[in-house]
Amino acid sequence: MTDVLTARSVDLPEWVICAGCRALAYGKRFRRELLVCPECGHHERMTSDERIATLLDEGSVEELGFPVATGDPLGFVDSRPYAARLSEAQAATGMTEAVACVRGAVGGNPVIAAVMDFRFLGGSLGAAVGELITRTAELALAERTPLLVVTSSGGARMQEGALALMQMAKTSQAFRELDEAGILTVSLITDPTYGGVAASFATQADVIVAEPGARMGFAGPRVIEQTIRQSLPEGFQTAEFLAERGLVDIVVPRHGLRPTLSRLLSAGARRPAAPHAARGREVPEAPATPLVTDPRDLPAGETWEAVRLARALDRPTALDYIQWIADDFVELHGDRLGGDCRAIIGGLARLDGTPLMIISHQKGHTTKELAKANFGMPTPAGYRKAARLMRLAAKLGVPVVTLVDTPGAYPGIEAEAEGQAVAIADNLRLMTGLPVPVVSVVTGEGGSGGALALAVANKVLAFSNTIYSVISPEGCAAILWRDPGAAPRAARELRVDARSLLELEIVDAVIPEPEGGAQRDPGAAATRLKAAIAAGLDELSALGPACLVETRRARFRRFQALG
Repeated sequence: MTDVLTARSVDLPEWVICAGCRALAYGKRFRRELLVCPECGHHERMTSDERIATLLDEGSVEELGFPVATGDPLGFVDSRPYAARLSEAQAATGMTEAVACVRGAVGGNPVIAAVMDFRFLGGSLGAAVGELITRTAELALAERTPLLVVTSSGGARMQEGALALMQMAKTSQAFRELDEAGILTVSLITDPTYGGVAASFATQADVIVAEPGARMGFAGPRVIEQTIRQSLPEGFQTAEFLAERGLVDIVVPRHGLRPTLSRLLSAGARRPAAPHAARGREVPEAPATPLVTDPRDLPAGETWEAVRLARALDRPTALDYIQWIADDFVELHGDRLGGDCRAIIGGLARLDGTPLMIISHQKGHTTKELAKANFGMPTPAGYRKAARLMRLAAKLGVPVVTLVDTPGAYPGIEAEAEGQAVAIADNLRLMTGLPVPVVSVVTGEGGSGGALALAVANKVLAFSNTIYSVISPEGCAAILWRDPGAAPRAARELRVDARSLLELEIVDAVIPEPEGGAQRDPGAAATRLKAAIAAGLDELSALGPACLVETRRARFRRFQALG
């Protein structure tokens, strides 16, 4: 990477003191690290010019040059006239206002960007800033190009009174129009992002990326402490704090921002990707085994053996499969309501160049991994995260692929208090109306409504050693036989195995597993999974939005009492 901080290099001394840990850092190294402290990782603030240079491809940047007037609408004076403060900020920064608006590319992906600069009156949101951001969004709308906003702000500009407040509504309206047009929006949160900016366009983007340690909130910590008379927890309002609570999608160190944004823009672009080297594990090019659509072509094995194989700890998880079959996967986090359940994962990716949204239950192979993923049992936050990602897929017009593997929804006090049933019900209703192709694959356990909440699809497939049922065999045995030991009998009676599911038309086709189960040859299983998903998407690609919804509803309408 060339030295994109040439202007800063003039100002930086040979040695600099980190604002985070107060350690000495060699100036040239500090610049090479993009103003990130090599000792503590503190991310120093960047100017808008520096930010643009580090994020956008060299030679791609074009200033938009919107003619926006600045002024003093209230004739505001505090210790000094507002007009004088404006003039000084313009002279000190060389900027007309606190945001730079450009078009360019990230990793070859076109983007239109509005980049805020904290040096200019604390990056405050006044009428001119609101107008510039709105015009940038309107240009993205007109050119149908993804929009990137980079925020750094103390909030709405007090010196402009209620006119500054109105910019929150104006910019929000512009983002709503981008939603309606299906254009991807990405927000990069840098330190600090507060007040009217945090409560409008900064958090309205489809994907929210944050730098480590970046603080974001509506009220600042000093105001909160003075109001509630309490000490705030360590790390309060930082990117990491927000990520744990599902309020940002991903926290990315500065060196990783450009490739992350490139993958996001590529996956959300709705166009074939340029050829590139395979990422992650390479899926063998061996011919895929054909799908089984006739139950007579499947062996009538022991149902309890299918239960055992479906639950095997060494069976590939969703993340295993995603690493095998997908390119450019960017995992997105959080329900934006205060939670991020690790039992459901999802994000934008590409399958042989085709952009899609992958949403999956996630388990693990070790006790630690299983505990982190709540043993594959989602909480309401997980289903709400899935719903958010499905809505994003619908907005972008990209297919949804779900991988189902869960014992069921989490049976806990907190889950019930947070509306478990409502969250599942909302997903069922949402999926019946998604205007994009939906393919679901049961890769392990399909436990009750917790599984169905990701499986209202146009095509429902299952691996040959999976199960799908209204209740676990153990639960059924305990209720009806009052004997947990009767679980194998309950499994047979419930007909949870893939052959029975195909007979009952619960699934449309079965993906044969390698001998001994998917865990014996994960690469071969992934090859078959990828081929099955691709075939399903190819078949559905010819259908328009209305037809996709109609056929999906007809698929589930057909289930009725059998004579």
